[in-house]
Amino acid sequence: MKRKALVLAAWGCGAVGCVASGGALAQSSVTLYGIVDSGVEYLNHAGPGGGSTAKVISGGKNTSRWGLRGTEDLGGGLKAVFQLESGIALDTGKLDTDNTLFDRRATVGLSNNWGRLLLGRDFTTTYDFMLPFDPMGYAPNYSWATSATATGGRKDGMFSRATNVVRYDGKFGGVKVGATVSLGEVPGEFKSSSKYDLGVGYSSGGFATAVTWDRQNGAGNGTTPADTVDYIQGIHAGASYDFGALALYAGYRNYKRTFTTAAAKQLSDMYWVGAAYDFSPAFTLYGAVYKQNIKGATDGDPILFSLRAQYNLSKRTMAYLSAGYAKARNGQNVSLSRDFLGYANNQVGATLGLQHRF
Repeated sequence: MKRKALVLAAWGCGAVGCVASGGALAQSSVTLYGIVDSGVEYLNHAGPGGGSTAKVISGGKNTSRWGLRGTEDLGGGLKAVFQLESGIALDTGKLDTDNTLFDRRATVGLSNNWGRLLLGRDFTTTYDFMLPFDPMGYAPNYSWATSATATGGRKDGMFSRATNVVRYDGKFGGVKVGATVSLGEVPGEFKSSSKYDLGVGYSSGGFATAVTWDRQNGAGNGTTPADTVDYIQGIHAGASYDFGALALYAGYRNYKRTFTTAAAKQLSDMYWVGAAYDFSPAFTLYGAVYKQNIKGATDGDPILFSLRAQYNLSKRTMAYLSAGYAKARNGQNVSLSRDFLGYANNQVGATLGLQHRF
């Protein structure tokens, strides 16, 4: 599958939902789909002792998953839609997150020409609006667009998924709008644990851009021990231009976490730029730089350089080679991964992987 087709698919799916199967627009349809992605990864500074490791990993380019999505035509342009999606740790065969079957998505809703309304567990407006501007394209290895292993035990990241969600998406010509509300469901405290997310985007020709704002309220006394987080706020912006064989990307995140105690606010900015170039319909090279500015005493300001070469063996199967180098200042630890701890102020990694889509 070509890079341009993937970008257009991500834009369309984020706006109105990829829920139809083939041409079955006037009847019910259910589609089984998924991604199986695995590779062999080398890392230095991989543990407390500072040693290197080689391991089989799941989801080097995209998280492995399987799912069901379906639609029923209700007449008059109205459709019922649903989607159930589960992450898979392909190296072990286990569920990917928290032993939850449909950890990625579990939604039901309605859609028509005015947009789509969903209920359940879902990705957020910020995630779907901003990830098309990540040069590495949803890749766990190696991208900091969703989050980075920041210094001092922090992880200043994107509001990516939520439960108890009511979500709206609409696309009107070149403009798309979205909103996500996650209900806290704490009796007597509407604000506690609630989350809000707004986004607007525009595309015309090869140009696309989007801006989002989100806020996650703390749980307060609704958890044991009490949650000391007052709120977490994220502001994102992204832009891209597709010239044909060449595509350019840029993104920005402003992160803020405040507390109900006297603890200092956690503030940071994340910037990224990158490009993708199609040398042929089958072969594409990607490159990106991610820079985080952490404000405060643990001023590590980590930076990540990332490269990936991708070769499409068919429309559904691809091989890829990814490499990354991360470094932090002032002796702070850093990790290439958005998910794992760092054990030194720098890390080098490479992943050789294979992916199949069905």
